[in-house]
Amino acid sequence: MRVTIISPERSVFDGEATSVVAPAYDGMVGILPRHAPFMTLLGDGTLTVRQDDSTREFHVRGGFLQILDDTVNVVAEHAGGEGNE
Repeated sequence: MRVTIISPERSVFDGEATSVVAPAYDGMVGILPRHAPFMTLLGDGTLTVRQDDSTREFHVRGGFLQILDDTVNVVAEHAGGEGNE
């Protein structure tokens, strides 16, 4: 599935993933390929993107997550990670 993570400052991530775990406003949500359409507000925490041979973590706060047509779009008020907080 395709995953994009953006914040007002920059595009943080754009690529393929095998799974995503994200901090929704009311708890963690796990996403696998072909997930049903879904939308939620983001909370504050670590968003994990798993790829075939690696895992990437980003700190997100606020915004929303949308799943549509095997694409996960994350629009965060703040998104940092991998040394870019």
